[in-house]
Amino acid sequence: MRNEMLSRLIPDRFVLLLLGAVLFGWLLPVSRQGLEFAQNISFISIFALFFLHGLRLPRNEVVKAARSWKVQGAMLAFTFGIMPLAGLAIAMGAGWMLPTALATGIVYCAMLPSTVQSAISYSSMGGGNVAGSVVGAALSNLAGIILTPAMVALALGASSGVAIGGDTIIRIATMLLLPFALGQIMQAWLGGWAQRQKAMLSFFDRLVILIAVYVAFAGAVNAGSLSALDMGTMATLCALLGLLLVFAFAGAWFFGRVLGLDRADRISLVFAGAQKSIATGAPMAAILFGSSAGLIVLPVIIYHMAQLLVSAPLATRFARGS
Repeated sequence: MRNEMLSRLIPDRFVLLLLGAVLFGWLLPVSRQGLEFAQNISFISIFALFFLHGLRLPRNEVVKAARSWKVQGAMLAFTFGIMPLAGLAIAMGAGWMLPTALATGIVYCAMLPSTVQSAISYSSMGGGNVAGSVVGAALSNLAGIILTPAMVALALGASSGVAIGGDTIIRIATMLLLPFALGQIMQAWLGGWAQRQKAMLSFFDRLVILIAVYVAFAGAVNAGSLSALDMGTMATLCALLGLLLVFAFAGAWFFGRVLGLDRADRISLVFAGAQKSIATGAPMAAILFGSSAGLIVLPVIIYHMAQLLVSAPLATRFARGS
């Protein structure tokens, strides 16, 4: 009974590991001397992570997407158009109540691509278009490698510490695009191995996320950034992220209805459009924001936990036809 109750409250145990990484980085950070070494370990892990993403994403899925351009277009438009605008609106309207890094984190969260595994799983549970979810999640993450850093630089500019320039382009190309491209190239030789090692590679994915989160928070502790956090600030942050979450799920459903999508496609749009990927968000924040990543990634972690708590009962309700 106790395990069943815990599963309802926390449908993905990875949430507990994320909280552990946050607390570990907060309470037991590496020293200033060791931080650079830890960041280098994190960067190497991120390179390997995006290489494996490239290795596992079948190229024929992108070709399939052309057959359902309306659904995929809706997912991309909501993920990289409507959601970032909502994040900017919330940050501009109420961001003055938060430290700049947290307000930036809300916008950054809204600009991230969709999840892959959970978006597909909940779409399947709710009776959505599973094939459309698979392709949509793949395209979202592929586009996010380019679109998210570009939007961060354009929309947040100097306040985020990210500007479009040679250094930014080199960082993105070296740490995100290059390993992904190498993975695609090596797919002919290592693709079969990657498919057989799904469990091990899934473990590695999560390990890289935890390393990135730990290093981000350890860096924030060393920089003194976390001194800005108190109960009032956390309550305000959670309230604003709750507002973004409600808009995400309700807005995706309404957007699908406006476009005339059928019920199965709208269900897929809800989960692909409203959910945001911590798997991409945490490692990418380390590349884009450097020592400022700690506070900026905190809204992404909170949103990730909240979206899982909302998605499970919502998928059940969709499955019942309500």
